[in-house]
Amino acid sequence: MAAHIIDGRAIAEALRLKVAREVARLREAHRLTPGLAVILLGDDPASQVYVATKAKQTRAAGMLSFEHRLAADTPEDRLLGLIAELNQRQDVHGILLQLPLPKHIAPLRVIEAIDPAKDVDGFHPINVGRLVTGAKGFAPCTPTGCVLLAKSVRSELGGLEAVIVGRSNIVGKPMASLLLQENCTPTIAHSHTRDLAAVVGRADLVVAAAGRPELIKGDWIKPGAIVIDVGIQRVADGNGKTRLVGDVEFEVAAAVAAAITPVPGGVGPMTVACLLQNTLKAAESTLG
Repeated sequence: MAAHIIDGRAIAEALRLKVAREVARLREAHRLTPGLAVILLGDDPASQVYVATKAKQTRAAGMLSFEHRLAADTPEDRLLGLIAELNQRQDVHGILLQLPLPKHIAPLRVIEAIDPAKDVDGFHPINVGRLVTGAKGFAPCTPTGCVLLAKSVRSELGGLEAVIVGRSNIVGKPMASLLLQENCTPTIAHSHTRDLAAVVGRADLVVAAAGRPELIKGDWIKPGAIVIDVGIQRVADGNGKTRLVGDVEFEVAAAVAAAITPVPGGVGPMTVACLLQNTLKAAESTLG
């Protein structure tokens, strides 16, 4: 039986509409409009498109959108000055620093400069610590979206054996913490994992976030598993053209999994929707 294809676009749209309704209520009841500031250094085409998408969806949700596009050679001190200014602005409730940064910028130093209460990306060490300990804070948007996608298939994830392939600070590590909160039993696999196929093969829930095209073969997937594919890469199709693929060998995996996210149209739309949700929470937190 073919897998259920999880429609990330539809689920993200429903979340954005929910956020928009809450933004309208917040504006009417408290005369408060959430504001999101996005900082982009350089002119990377993919980042440019991504920032434009975030701005468009921010405005569509009824929020204020502030874009700060800086040259790639912007000094670190100037970037830190901008962040300090945004930290103080009452109309800015969320600050997002588009990654990756130019090589002359120290990522941790800059991320630590963002007010944790405005760190809607969930990358500040304070929010990382809050996530790990189960305290209130912001969780990174992509793993949050992955949990929502999995729960669209199975509302209760407790007891599932989960395998996360990839150990990045952006997806893999926070994903494990979020799944622990859902009472899963998570394993983080990576490039040094012995017999990756066997580790993946025992999982009821697979989250693929290694950034390597079709690393996870379809016949590794346990029959009936839920597969969330975070990866997205462009590869040659052999006919002089390219196509987008994920970290999972989709067609073969879809033949045995209970549910699987497509690439594109799976995890990607959820990341921006969860960013809007975090920005709404940041604004609400200012009410006390």
